[in-house]
Amino acid sequence: MDNRVDTAYIGTINEHIIESDALRGNPLGDAAARPLVVYTPPGYDDDLDRRYPSIYVIQGYTGQVAMWWNRSPFKPLYPKVVDDLFANTDTPPCLVVYVDAWTTYGGSQYVDSIGTGRYHTYLCEDVVSFVDNHYRTLNDPAHRGIQGKSSGGFGAMITPMLRPDVFGALASHAGDSLYELCYGASFGEAARLLRNWNGSPEIWWNDFRKRPAFSHPADMTLLGLYGVAACFSPDKNSRPVLPFDTRSGRLLDDVWAQWLEWDPVRMVRRHATALQGLKGIWLDAGRNDEYYLDLGAQAVVDELAAIGVHDVAFELFDGKHGGIDYRYPLSLAFLANRLQP
Repeated sequence: MDNRVDTAYIGTINEHIIESDALRGNPLGDAAARPLVVYTPPGYDDDLDRRYPSIYVIQGYTGQVAMWWNRSPFKPLYPKVVDDLFANTDTPPCLVVYVDAWTTYGGSQYVDSIGTGRYHTYLCEDVVSFVDNHYRTLNDPAHRGIQGKSSGGFGAMITPMLRPDVFGALASHAGDSLYELCYGASFGEAARLLRNWNGSPEIWWNDFRKRPAFSHPADMTLLGLYGVAACFSPDKNSRPVLPFDTRSGRLLDDVWAQWLEWDPVRMVRRHATALQGLKGIWLDAGRNDEYYLDLGAQAVVDELAAIGVHDVAFELFDGKHGGIDYRYPLSLAFLANRLQP
């Protein structure tokens, strides 16, 4: 995770390991020591009295912070795109913070859960405190934003709703929303796939962990639902409970209701005051998103309008769920401008 694979950065990539009080003793036994990468923009070291806005970047499901340095053909690394944005355009400078929230199940949805651990507290308390204590930030929600895609886009939407005292602007690319479509549309398929494991997600999970990951075509669908169940609907013993009967696919209304409590579409009106106070909201998705997150984004925008929030940068563009990383610098520049003092 260094800059040797690209031309020299103008800003600086700073790598850390932080110890998280919130993640210590989590139910999965995942590490409480986590990697954290902080980018400081060009000129950061020239004026030691200047303080900067900060933008936190969170990842989609199965994302780990080191993956920002994975190569794709003909594409620059996102950290290099960030550096070019601040070095070569008139985008006002910000710190950019890359957060790791990996779990044994592949992700945390950035919520506190007895099934995975206190990842919302980790993000809002441990990570933010570390950055503010070690860097010259403008320590105020009006100057702190969050950006993410997919599950990270979900995290970017809900975190300022729940903690407007920490985050004052958001950018969500194809964030999980409108759960009857983005999740519910796959329940029937998942029930059929589980026939290979006698209808037991636990048997599938134990099998998954014994063989090469994603070596069965059912794995991606089942991992996403099982991991999210660990976040939204664990039982009292921290085990994931799916929101449908695994033999018939029929909804389990009480479990499904727990998932719907986390649907951003349903959350907007409950957190109207927080959303009305944000300095910037960016929402986008591809028109042909496989998880119907274009429709989810539209539903969130409609709910925002219902509470009087109309200042939203919203776009549906030609595209699907993957391959939309070229959109990230657009929302980063948007946040950087909105978060300036």
